[in-house]
Amino acid sequence: MSVSAFAAAQWTRATGAGVDPHEYRRVTDGLSSVADWGPSFLRTGHGYLERAQDAGSSVSAGAYLLMAARWFHLATLAPYAEAPRAAAEADHALGRALTVLEPGARRVSGEGFTGWLRGPVDAPGTVVVVPGLDSAKEEFLDLVSALLARGIAVFAMDGPGQGVLAATTTLRPDYEEVVGRVIDALGVARVGLVGLSLGGYFAARAAALEPRVAAVATVSGPFHLDWEELPPPVRDIMARRAGGPDAAREFAHHVDLAALAPRIAAPLLVADGGQDVIPGVTNGEPLARLAPHGTYLSVPHGDHLLGNARPDWLLHVSDHFTHTLPETQT
Repeated sequence: MSVSAFAAAQWTRATGAGVDPHEYRRVTDGLSSVADWGPSFLRTGHGYLERAQDAGSSVSAGAYLLMAARWFHLATLAPYAEAPRAAAEADHALGRALTVLEPGARRVSGEGFTGWLRGPVDAPGTVVVVPGLDSAKEEFLDLVSALLARGIAVFAMDGPGQGVLAATTTLRPDYEEVVGRVIDALGVARVGLVGLSLGGYFAARAAALEPRVAAVATVSGPFHLDWEELPPPVRDIMARRAGGPDAAREFAHHVDLAALAPRIAAPLLVADGGQDVIPGVTNGEPLARLAPHGTYLSVPHGDHLLGNARPDWLLHVSDHFTHTLPETQT
């Protein structure tokens, strides 16, 4: 794939993650090949670290650090030998930002997970944000902010094979085990889950098998994967994150919610984009239909992760937890 085609394919994902669209174009227009992607995005992130160091206020410094975290995370989207370093820098920049902007934010880590718990200690509920195949806790800061604005506590996490843990762990299908350990570590009775992309599968599976999941939403999550039909770039990413082609194939065979969907007792919102058509991926409509309390939100013009249609789903998902999660805490 040419670098211009790769940049175009990542356009709405990058802007959905919160980087300035004009700066994104300036950075990607200067690339001569996909191999330049990681180094260039790392340099851009380091530029924001320098701005943070010279900022005239802690608020500005924190904002620059959050932007650095976004650029460092986006550096990992192209095949790049320094991707683990970029993920580590994203993690570090996010931690520095929250230390400055939200001193009450708490790092919580355990076997197979790490992340940040943010929000009021007396929140009516807690939502766990679950990333996907090559996403991370630094990618969905706008969703976290929307949930925090409603008074909900939010734990944005990396799980096995994700974000800063991708260097030392691999993807695993039994994500309900990870979610169970997260709930224990957070010290709450029940949680909401929102999963994005492959995280939608993780969230739905956990909602079916972990009884302490009280509300759930998926965004561009797969109902089923067919390894033989998946595009080569998706297979390659899965192989890197799962520990090799054979492990990736085995992992993909587990991604099927047909038997689990009827076991999801929690209120479920499934959001999909009508333009999100990836060979080998069955979108979430069957999940919403088979779940006892499922609702389907289809955005006809939306692409994968609905980065081109944020007003059409972001507030709906936030409202879903506002209306359902407090009711389940009583």
